[in-house]
Formats: sequence, C-alpha cells, structure tokens
Amino acid sequence: QVQLVESGGGLVQAGGSLRLSCAASGRIFSTTGMGWFRQAPGKEREFVAAMSWSGGTTHYSDSVNGRFTISRDNAKNTMYLQMHSLKPEDTAVYYCAADENGGARYSWTKSYDYWGHGTQVTVSS
Repeated sequence: QVQLVESGGGLVQAGGSLRLSCAASGRIFSTTGMGWFRQAPGKEREFVAAMSWSGGTTHYSDSVNGRFTISRDNAKNTMYLQMHSLKPEDTAVYYCAADENGGARYSWTKSYDYWGHGTQVTVSS
C-alpha cells in the first residue's frame, strides 16, 4: 500500500509560480514510478510530469515542458512539482500518483495504482 498526500495548491496570478508537494508513505521503492496529473472542470485527467522514485529520468507533457520541474527528496519521501510562468489554462486539480511497476507508459492514468486526493491550482488572468 502507498499513501499520497498533495499540498501547496492555491490562487496565483498569471506568470506566477507555485510548488506542489506530494508526501508519500508505504511501499515506495526506487523502481516505483511517480507522476503528476491534472484535471480541469469538464475535462479528462491529463498527464503533466513523471519520474522514477530513483529520479533517473523525467518526462513532461508538451504543455508544461520548460515551465514545470518534477523532483523528489528521498530523505523526506516527498515529490515536488515546481511550476513557473503559470497560465490560466494550468488551472486544475493536481494529483500525484504512484505506479508500483514503474513502467514505460508513464503518461497513462491506468498505469498508476495509487492516487492522492488532489490539490487545487487556480491561475487568474
């Protein structure tokens, strides 16, 4: 079992920055795949970023590449999503997720076994 708790969301103006955190507990291993997804009202949940818990490789969606950075602090068992140059279209509930197998299909929601409850990010224009 893995437990995930997101924090750090809030209201920010366009062009601003936020850092989301995902505190993980339970059966987290170096092979566990970790991801950030988001879901805007009326839209499907979409991939944002992913990395292995070992941190060797990172992946980003085209819409956030160059603006967002995924990272982790093993000592704190915490994953982060640093977001810069935020846009109104980044407004969504952001979820962190864990994939026990750390497979190659990191952008698929179905690849992930555990999800947090989400944190709201609102970007005003």
